[in-house]
Amino acid sequence: MKVLVAGATGTLGGRLLPALTEAGHEVIGLARSVQGADVVRARGGRPIVADVMDRDALLSAVSGVRADAVLHELTALKKAPARFRDMDATNRLRTEGSANLLAAAGAIGATRFVTQSIVFGYGYRDVGAVDENTPFGTLAGDPTDAPIRAMVAAEQQAFHTPGIDGIALRYGLFYGDDTPTMVTMLNHRKLPVPTRWRGTLGLIHHQDAATATVAALTRGTPGRAYNIVDDTPASWRDYVDTIASVHSTRPPMALPGWLLRAAAPYAGVLMTRVNMQVSNRLARRELGWAPQFPGLAEGLAAAGQARPHRQDGAADQDQG
Repeated sequence: MKVLVAGATGTLGGRLLPALTEAGHEVIGLARSVQGADVVRARGGRPIVADVMDRDALLSAVSGVRADAVLHELTALKKAPARFRDMDATNRLRTEGSANLLAAAGAIGATRFVTQSIVFGYGYRDVGAVDENTPFGTLAGDPTDAPIRAMVAAEQQAFHTPGIDGIALRYGLFYGDDTPTMVTMLNHRKLPVPTRWRGTLGLIHHQDAATATVAALTRGTPGRAYNIVDDTPASWRDYVDTIASVHSTRPPMALPGWLLRAAAPYAGVLMTRVNMQVSNRLARRELGWAPQFPGLAEGLAAAGQARPHRQDGAADQDQG
C-alpha cells in the first residue's frame, strides 16, 4: 500500500515508519516544517509539509498525491500532560484534525483510515476488566469529559465517513522510547508515585504499538476498534519502580494522591483514580498480532537498545 502518515515525526513515528517500510508499504509522512521533513526522510518516508489544522493548506499540499490509506497518529504533546488544559490542542487534533485528514483521504483516493484512540476512553476511573464490548465514551461530568469526547469524535468520524473503511486503535499508555526522559526525571526526583493507589493501567511499548498498527492497516475490520495493550496490566507505581530498578536510578518520591491531583490534575488522575485490566484478545485474534514485550520488565530492559533515528527538536506528537 501507499500510506499517508500524520504523526510521522513523533516518537511512535520513529518506530512506525520503518515498520511500514519493512512490511513493503510506501510511506508519505506529513510534517509541519522543513526540519520535520528531514526527520520523515531519515525515517524512510517521503515528506509533505502541511499543518493538519489548516484544512485548505493541507488539501493544497496533497493535491496530485495518491495513496491507499491514511494513518492518524497526531497529538500535540511534547511531554506528558500534567493538566487537563495540556490536552486542549490534542483534543482539537482528534476533532477538527480528524475531519481535515478525512477530507485529505478523500482527495488522495484513500479508502482505509486508521485512527489513534486511547484506552482511557473507557473512563478515567476504576472500570475493572475491559474489552471492546465495554462501553466507551461514558462521561463523568468532570474535566475528563473533554479528552473522552475528543477520542469518541475521532473514532466516530473514522467509522461514519462515506467511502472510508475506518478502524480505531485504542492504545494503552505508551512507554519505551521515552525511557531516557523518565530516567532523568527520576534522578531529579521529578517523577512521583502515589503512596497507596495501585490501580492498574493498560500499557504498550512503542515498538509493539507500531507492529499492531501495521497489522491493522491490512487486517483490521472496518468499523471496529481494537485494544492495543500488552499482556500485563501494571500500576503507575509498578511502571516507575521498574524504570528505577532496571536503570538503577534514585527511587521515586511517594506522595499522597490528593497532593498529586492538586499539583498535576490530569497526571494525578491517571496515577490515583484509574484502574483497568484491558484485554488484547481481539487484536490477537483478528490482527494476527501479539506484543513482543508482554510486560514492563521485558519492554524496559529492551528500551534504549535499538533507539529509532531522531533529530534534535523533533516534536513528540504521538501520545494521548
